[in-house]
Amino acid sequence: MMALNRYRLKHLQKQEHKGSLRAAKLLERPDRLIGLILIGNNLVNVFATVVMTVIAIRLWGDAGVVIAGVVLTLVLLVFAEVTPKTVAALYPEKIAFPASIILLPLMKIMHPLVALLNYVTNGLLKGLGIDAGTIHDEHVSAEELKTIVTDAGELIPDRHRELLLNILDLEQVTVDDIMVPRSEVYGIDLDDSDEEILLRIQSSTHTRLPVWRDDINNIQGVLHMRTASRVIKPSGLDRGALLREMARPYFVPESTPLHTQLLNFQQTKRRLGIAVDEYGEVLGLVALEDILEEIVGEFTSNLAETTESIFLQRDGSYVIDGTENIREVNKSLDWTLPTDGPKTLSGLILEHLESFPDAQAGLKIGDYRFEILTLKGNVVQSVRAELAAPQHEEEDAA
Repeated sequence: MMALNRYRLKHLQKQEHKGSLRAAKLLERPDRLIGLILIGNNLVNVFATVVMTVIAIRLWGDAGVVIAGVVLTLVLLVFAEVTPKTVAALYPEKIAFPASIILLPLMKIMHPLVALLNYVTNGLLKGLGIDAGTIHDEHVSAEELKTIVTDAGELIPDRHRELLLNILDLEQVTVDDIMVPRSEVYGIDLDDSDEEILLRIQSSTHTRLPVWRDDINNIQGVLHMRTASRVIKPSGLDRGALLREMARPYFVPESTPLHTQLLNFQQTKRRLGIAVDEYGEVLGLVALEDILEEIVGEFTSNLAETTESIFLQRDGSYVIDGTENIREVNKSLDWTLPTDGPKTLSGLILEHLESFPDAQAGLKIGDYRFEILTLKGNVVQSVRAELAAPQHEEEDAA
């Protein structure tokens, strides 16, 4: 009864399985169930001891007491304790459900005796600060649920298991972990000439373009490309139509968890958000597709994102784009680079160097070794990365 999987038991209850319904009723008060079983168990053991002792004394005299004690102990351990309880622990449903047919009526018949026994034992437990009547919380945390999903084995296909784990991870990932940084935002500046704006629209690989004036912090709206034909006239760009067709910008805090932002997108019927910090400064863009890709993996057909950023080398190392997101590197290479600080590989390297190197530099971060290959301005453009050899292997090589 105690070895039953409580979650499977609840599942069977929902299917109106009779055995599970009986077992669940008994398990509502584990103290009473244990009391009932132990009453029967001890009655059988005591009577068996008395009968065996009487028989042994008649057969072997006073020596029969010792013989009865040794023989009965072995018999009870093998046939009444270890063997049946091992079988019951291995096959709890096959034992518990049929046993509940007997235990449930016995619980009603012996209720006065069980109640008296529980009254005494619960009084002793209260003296120790334990309330036997308290129903323990059986809810599982997100981490516990991850363990359940991971250990499900063949019960859940690998692909489904991956999706479930990705969904559970959404609450640990925030908007700033997946957003497109402001330096890479593709949009329209109203201060540009008509020709430049038309070129931006015509060469766009995105469905929605943010529109700002003078600076990205002064975003005026978002233009959907399906309305682009309304702002492009035979004579050129219609700025009045451009301003009319723009949707109002939708701002989101950078620290919003992804599962919350996914719900916000659903409620507001939006697909693109502008991530801002606590001072209202624009940090980047986050799209609904970005969150969905965190669950199902890459599925975008955006031509601008088809280029690879991680290249395997013959010596086993990797050449990685410095602007690549650390989380993407971890997922692609199954690495464990820290993600609680900078979001890009360039930021992580510069944070550890605490300066901007004048030339190629090498460093070690955790279990990984990096070599800066190209540096442009204040951004690491490309690095060579590899898993560092364990310390004892380096000493042997030396």
